[in-house]
Amino acid sequence: MTRQEMYDPRERWLRTFHPSPAAGTELICFPHAGGAAGYWYGLSAALAPDIAVSAVQYPGRQDRRHEAPVDDLHLLADRIAAVLGGGSHRPRAFFGHSMGASLAYEVAARLEQTSGGGPSALFVSGRRAPSRRRPESRFLSDDRALIDNVRSLGGTESDFLEDPEIVDMILPALRGDYNALAEYQDTPGTPVTCPVVALVGDEDAEASIEDMRAWQHHTTGSFRLRVFSGGHFFVIDRLSGVAELVAGLLPTPA
Repeated sequence: MTRQEMYDPRERWLRTFHPSPAAGTELICFPHAGGAAGYWYGLSAALAPDIAVSAVQYPGRQDRRHEAPVDDLHLLADRIAAVLGGGSHRPRAFFGHSMGASLAYEVAARLEQTSGGGPSALFVSGRRAPSRRRPESRFLSDDRALIDNVRSLGGTESDFLEDPEIVDMILPALRGDYNALAEYQDTPGTPVTCPVVALVGDEDAEASIEDMRAWQHHTTGSFRLRVFSGGHFFVIDRLSGVAELVAGLLPTPA
């Protein structure tokens, strides 16, 4: 642990784009594989000031690009749970997209088991439930196959993958994330107790509607499924609808 992590772990791990001190709820967002905190800027803007959005910044990207990526999803969940442990002065929900959904789930499970500071709700999108596991190692032997797969998913980040310098910069973090997913198995026998809301794009090749519906088996709380039009990165393409859904399910100031 570095000196900075000892004294301001939230500042090291979380990015806040639109400070909302009077917000009734805090939403912690977890990016996708290869993604960074900035992916959540639009949702933060849409929900402020009623919901305070913070986004997790994983090591190995953007302002943490000089740190080694964490290629073990359980280890990454341990580190984030340590930062978020102890609860919050206001209700706190999690929102994870793609790899971030699995990570948010693991962090929620850890917090429920240890500090009692688990989220009031867990939003998962674009990532099949842990019980719908399939091999993830098909892209790991070849950099070109990995980049081509990411490009095929679309989204604004795919535009940058034509630049060799950018590819060289993001490839270590991307490969680390895909290694983490290839080795990931969920913590057995520890479904969360909070409500789970699953979001899916109806044209997402990475996570089908049935893949997302299976999240209901990983909580003892309530479950909702919401289908949006779009592919893997529908969260950005359907930002207003996603923001409306989140705002409608989380408490806001009176």
